[in-house]
Amino acid sequence: MTTDKETISQTVPDAEALGRASQLKIWDETGKQVEFGSVFADKRTIVVFIRHFFCGICQEYVKALGQVSEDDLRSANVKIVVIGCGEWHLIENYKKTTSCDHSIYADNSRTLYRALGMTVETLKGTPADEKPKSYVPANMLGNALRSIWGGLQHPSHIGKQGNFSQLGGDFVLGPGLTCSFAHRMVHTQDHVEVEDLLKAAGMHTP
Repeated sequence: MTTDKETISQTVPDAEALGRASQLKIWDETGKQVEFGSVFADKRTIVVFIRHFFCGICQEYVKALGQVSEDDLRSANVKIVVIGCGEWHLIENYKKTTSCDHSIYADNSRTLYRALGMTVETLKGTPADEKPKSYVPANMLGNALRSIWGGLQHPSHIGKQGNFSQLGGDFVLGPGLTCSFAHRMVHTQDHVEVEDLLKAAGMHTP
């Protein structure tokens, strides 16, 4: 049975909301501002909003996204985009850390997050009665320590990673002002399974 919380988290933004969001600016890895709508104007696009750039669990998820074959994406005419809530200066190192070649942007004001309904802030993880997603590492302590250590390797990045309690979400947008799938996180380990997200974008998975 679908709960009210699940219904809200999966509600697709209407054309008016998506139109407003499409006009908001985000930052690319070179520090250039681009309109969000340009990201999915001409192609079906999986848009993943992560938490802060130091979140080790989201890094694991982005690593999984980075393993999706470019050939498979190309043949399905789909692309993947990742957006974080920190400063754009961290994107280059984030791509190296996650081995992800997909386009990554920053929304440090979190204006776009809020425009698409990602207003929940919490530090709570997977509930005790819920099975963790497959991307969530078994060794949470080790993952947290690696995340902290990674941040310490770049002292100038500390404080620029984004809001620690901000949750993200996963969308399938485009081409144009259309949204065919939406999932807003309700806890810190709540991204959609990668296989399910690819299916939502119309891709065939093994």
